[in-house]
Amino acid sequence: MIILLSALLVLLAGLALLTRVKTRAIEARYPPLGEMIDVGGYALHAVHLPRPETADLPPLVFIHGASGNLRDQMGAFRSHLEGRAEMLFIDRPGHGWSERGGSENDTPDGQADAIARAMRAKGIDRAVIVGHSFGGAIAASFALAHPDMTEGLVFLAPASHPWPGGIAWYYTLTNLPVIGPLFAHTLALPAGLTRIDSGSACVFAPNPMPADYVAETAPALVLRPGAFRSNAIDIANFKAYAMRTAPRYREIKAPTVIITGDSDGIVLAHIHSEGLAQAIAGSKLIWVRNLGHKPDYVTTALAVAAIETVAGRAVDLDAAAREAQAALRDDHARCPGGDDAPLGQQAAMSGT
Repeated sequence: MIILLSALLVLLAGLALLTRVKTRAIEARYPPLGEMIDVGGYALHAVHLPRPETADLPPLVFIHGASGNLRDQMGAFRSHLEGRAEMLFIDRPGHGWSERGGSENDTPDGQADAIARAMRAKGIDRAVIVGHSFGGAIAASFALAHPDMTEGLVFLAPASHPWPGGIAWYYTLTNLPVIGPLFAHTLALPAGLTRIDSGSACVFAPNPMPADYVAETAPALVLRPGAFRSNAIDIANFKAYAMRTAPRYREIKAPTVIITGDSDGIVLAHIHSEGLAQAIAGSKLIWVRNLGHKPDYVTTALAVAAIETVAGRAVDLDAAAREAQAALRDDHARCPGGDDAPLGQQAAMSGT
């Protein structure tokens, strides 16, 4: 027994050392890209692109999803919108290079308030808020708490409502006292690295993942112990939060477009996207056949058209949707090794 216990302790120590070494390597490869913005006792990392002289759109704020960081949304949208608007790409509290802050950031409303303070710090009084996946929950909470700062809302494959079933086992485990921190500092990162490529492909399926997606968007940042625990806390707390907050979505008055796919394997679109569309008066729901969980990358032009629409520009959004759908007709990328995404990547809101 003593020998087994000693062997276990040695193994855990080795894994903890490996995690520390790999964490430093990940951070060296993916350093901060922007600035740290003081939001009241802690700082959010953000990339701020000031309003250009050629701007024809209001300011845009992009909120990434679970397991993500600002590189994800910036990779999808910066090149398509630069020169057209002031833009703010933010690492949510505890993600990317942002500090976590206090327990208020364990739910979307606290994170929405933090983003509002970051906007004010950069002189942005009002913006179109674009939220992907879990970022959709933050966007909805932002509109509820800060309607005067919400020019419009664009939801991309959003998570927003309570769903049947639970969450992925590693989120539950990571939230346990003692065992959770131990798991995050030993097993999570080595295990997650072995699945990050295949799991990211699962998030895109049935659409092909861009060849440089993992290298450019740094999903490995979420495997660092602190970020992994922040992500797990976000997911573990979300269902109860959604149960008490979703009935309030009817209070949202901002122009709203929701883009979702009928082949999304990460969130149940008929619960989240349809729920938002039913709750928000005047909102427009765009269903795209054969689209997975990444409309930001797969149907970027459609997402830009949605931004233009909520900003009040005359856009044929239905035509843009038809064009996007036609381009996906022959997509049939499969999720490598089944339907499970890697540790830290699965949004865990599919009800499976």
